[in-house]
Amino acid sequence: MIVSESYQGNSLMGSICSCKRDHYADENITRRGFSTRYFKLGSSKWLESSLFLPGPFCQLQRRSCPSLMELCIRKICEDIDKYRSFSILPRDISQLIFNHLVDSCSLSDNCIEAFRDCALHDMCMGECTRVNDKWLDVISSQGSSLLSAYISSTEVTDFGLSLLRNCSNLQALGLDCCDKISAHGIKHITGLTNLESLTIRSCKCIMDSDLKPFAGLVNLKELQISCNDITNVGVSYLRDLDKLVVLNLEGSDVTASCLDYLTALTSLKSLNLNRCHLTDDGCEKFSALSNLKELNLGFNNITDTCLGHLKGLTKLEGLYLDSCRISNDGLAHLAGLSNLKALELSDTEVGSNGILQFSGLTKLEDLNLSFTSVTDSGLTKLSGLTSLRSLNLDTRQITDSGLAILTTGLTGLTHLDLFGAQITDSGTKYLTYFRSLQSLDLCGGRLTDAGVKNIKDLSSLMLLNLSQNLKLTDTALEFLSGLTSLVSLNVSNSRITNEGLQHLKPLKNLRSLYLEFCGVTACEIKKLQATALPNLARYRPNQ
Repeated sequence: MIVSESYQGNSLMGSICSCKRDHYADENITRRGFSTRYFKLGSSKWLESSLFLPGPFCQLQRRSCPSLMELCIRKICEDIDKYRSFSILPRDISQLIFNHLVDSCSLSDNCIEAFRDCALHDMCMGECTRVNDKWLDVISSQGSSLLSAYISSTEVTDFGLSLLRNCSNLQALGLDCCDKISAHGIKHITGLTNLESLTIRSCKCIMDSDLKPFAGLVNLKELQISCNDITNVGVSYLRDLDKLVVLNLEGSDVTASCLDYLTALTSLKSLNLNRCHLTDDGCEKFSALSNLKELNLGFNNITDTCLGHLKGLTKLEGLYLDSCRISNDGLAHLAGLSNLKALELSDTEVGSNGILQFSGLTKLEDLNLSFTSVTDSGLTKLSGLTSLRSLNLDTRQITDSGLAILTTGLTGLTHLDLFGAQITDSGTKYLTYFRSLQSLDLCGGRLTDAGVKNIKDLSSLMLLNLSQNLKLTDTALEFLSGLTSLVSLNVSNSRITNEGLQHLKPLKNLRSLYLEFCGVTACEIKKLQATALPNLARYRPNQ
């Protein structure tokens, strides 16, 4: 078998030791909708923004020069059109080549065939939307070696899905937004009895009756199946999946009555009922789910009354109530939830007085108060929450004074969202207290280059969003040129020009760059990518 049109042998890779799959387990990256328990080597999707990051960021490796392995993988991917097959390479080397192509958005119809019969463990296609039945044929050729596969928004049909029957050891499968797959195609999944994780979100074809065969997937631990046509009847078919730990029914047409079937799932620890049709009626049934550690009730018509039925869920570590009718009084029911680490109260009726109820939540690490009526003065009540690492204050009432208050007791923050807050150049001097910041959003429109100067020493920053600040110029990029840990930078809607791009050359870790509605052209960004930023995978403008 010929690996390359120019090489008859394997001289390039022959001297490289085969690496163990488990060696890369600590490099897991959280993918949208997937648990890192199952997807260890696929593409990274976390760089787009912090929206897909409910947990801590993956830490990039920092070293002065790439390893021999990395250099070889990069070179192969640059010359990918020269190679016909990687099947004679050690599996883990082929896997790394595949991952690099996905990460760099370079996987295409021309090169996918080279991975036929490579016995890969993971084929997670990331953002690639070109996947069709031909690609599924290559995926299925991995046979019993394949452990996980993720495809989204693709051209895959029922026939393509039927090819996966050859992958008998498949443990994790993702099929989000695959509108050409019908109920007939879904039936092929039911033969994959080793599945532990299954994601079928936003697929228009799924109805209640299609869930009935899922009862045979007795090894399922994670099921995400958010489809509008799923009702309580469909949920009833899941009641015997006693190994289920994670259940996501987001956007389904279910009510609190579905809890009658879920109480039998004693292993259930995470339940997502976001954007369903819940009201306070029937919410008393939540009290039976005593093992829950994570509960998402966002965008439902529930009130403080529902919170009263949650106070017995003492194992809860994450509670998400985005856009619910929750007030300051309702937060009193959270007093006994001492294990809470994440609390989402965005766009609720909570105000400064409600923060008083947080005093007993000493383990709280992630708090979202965006679009609430919390003011600067209310932030003084957060000072005792020294475990806080992520704080979202995207609200117009927060000003420089509020940022000053946060410097008392909360300097350990790693993620701070002040997107719409009224922070001025004067207020940015308080940012220097937050030396551990990895993510910062500051988009209120009041910053000039002078304010950016106070950000230049936040050396841990990985994601920085300064969009909507119309007065920023190329000088701002000059100040940011020392932030070499940056992975994502957004300075859209500013006065940045092509000439200013030269200041970004030191940012070798940059993967995402957004300069929309600036004086910057895609052509100049491509030049920067080719000459100085080889890791840049996503940028705008892109044409």
